[in-house]
Amino acid sequence: MPVGKKEPKATPPLIWERPEPTKRKAPGPLSRERIVRAAMAIADKQGLGEVSLRKVAARLKAGPMRLYGYTETKEGLLEMMVDAVYGEIAEAGPIRGTWRQVLRSIAHRTREAARTHDWFVELLGGRLHFGPNALAHWEASLAALAAAPGFEDIDSVLLAVGTVNAYVVGAARREASELSAEIETGMNEQQWQDATWPYLERMIETGRFPTIARVVHDAKHPSSDVAFERGLDCVIEGIGARVLR
Repeated sequence: MPVGKKEPKATPPLIWERPEPTKRKAPGPLSRERIVRAAMAIADKQGLGEVSLRKVAARLKAGPMRLYGYTETKEGLLEMMVDAVYGEIAEAGPIRGTWRQVLRSIAHRTREAARTHDWFVELLGGRLHFGPNALAHWEASLAALAAAPGFEDIDSVLLAVGTVNAYVVGAARREASELSAEIETGMNEQQWQDATWPYLERMIETGRFPTIARVVHDAKHPSSDVAFERGLDCVIEGIGARVLR
């Protein structure tokens, strides 16, 4: 190596390749599962922003340094939390059926997980997660679709699963943001509409927004569940038109 040139830093092992520390009886037994469940309980009740190694340690009545044997960063903790949710998704059983049923099953399971843990969707949509449960879910999703007629090409499988997941993440984020807005403002959807209607009515009366006027007066405005299903129908039929034509 040339003089004065530093050796590159070794890449730290992924959280999944890090062996779990030996359990200790005192001052209290810890495990990866207990740590993750404590973190999830905080996130479920107070939001993802309140999760920290210090708060998790306090909930478990342990010193923060003890948690460093499992993960030294909040990012590692969040990764384990995501993987735990994928483990819950897997409890629904194998993914089976026609290709349309497979895609619907993937969509509904992810949406249900996001409704149970509203912070879950905040951690989706970026890089893939490589925890054991996440990999198992991805494998099951791809394999179930790859077994369907018309999806022999693996690129078509990736396109279909990725498109459905993108739709679900977007829809779930919208639902989560609506819930967050209700908590922050103290107004439910109807109360917020009543408060903003006078302003919106004045803007429509200017004649500058004729299409928005149609949305207000003529659109059916279905429930979130109905809207989700209709949007999913559009996505799945679009996949069928492209992949199976």
